[in-house]
Parts: sequence; structure tokens; C-alpha cells
Amino acid sequence: MPYAWQPDAPDGARRLLIWRHRSLTVHGFVWFIGATALLLVLPLVALTGSAVMWGLLPFALAALTGLWWAMQRHWRGGGSFEELTLTPDTLLVSRHDPGRPPRQWQANPYWVRLTLRRDGPVEDYLTLTDGQREIELGALLSPEERRQLRDELAAALGGLTPR
Repeated sequence: MPYAWQPDAPDGARRLLIWRHRSLTVHGFVWFIGATALLLVLPLVALTGSAVMWGLLPFALAALTGLWWAMQRHWRGGGSFEELTLTPDTLLVSRHDPGRPPRQWQANPYWVRLTLRRDGPVEDYLTLTDGQREIELGALLSPEERRQLRDELAAALGGLTPR
């Protein structure tokens, strides 16, 4: 699941982190680059010792370097995440996207309503509203994950006791 509730803080705050799903792990990345390098070098083995091998080798290395660079850039660019902090007095949602300042929304959790809309721009569109402004939550999640998050967040909001 690309979201997780963090351990409760000493001040009673609950934190929820939602991040983009990554299908390629670090271990998978190493295997992919290694297999690609092997497949690029394998045809050059037949040309060992010839001038043609030395002519083709820079292109194979350039292709491998370009693939490495592109995948690293994609990995860093996929750093979008959402952070929800819930206390009895405040609900704070922060959306962090690479290259942009964080966007924040704050409301009193007593007035917050959680809605899973079927008519939204995506299937099972999860929104939070305080009556004045409506925001999307879980944009990085699949429809099944948004449904599960709605149930967990509704339980967390229902379990709050105001001070």
C-alpha cells in the first residue's frame, strides 16, 4: 500500500503519508541495469579484438549511460507525496510536488466531511471539505486504496475527542 499511518506523536497527533506507487524497486533497478549492460555487451563479444568492437563500444556505453540517467531522473521526479496531520483541534493536509512549493489546507476536524464521489474526474474520487473549500486526497492512489483510506480516515476522524 503506498500509504501508511505513522506512529502517534507524543502530542497526540496522527500522521498519514501517501506516496506515489513505484513498480521498480532499487533492487529491481540494479537487476535491470545489469541485464541491459549484459545484453548490450553480448554482441560485442563476437567482435573481441577487432577495430569494429572499439567503434561500437562507445555507443553501447552511451546507451547504457542514457538509460541510467533517464531512470534516475524519473525516480527523483516521482517524489510527489501527501501528508495529513490530524490532532483534536486541527487537520492539516500538505501536498508536496518536486519543483513546487508545498500546498497546504487546514481545517477544524469537527467540521471536515469526507466524501467518496462516484461522479468525480477519476473513479472513487476522495475529497475532504470544511464547507468552504474542497480538496482531493489520495490522488496518487488506486480506487481500491482510496476506498480503504476513506474507511480508515473516517474511523480516525470519528475517534477524535475535542479538547
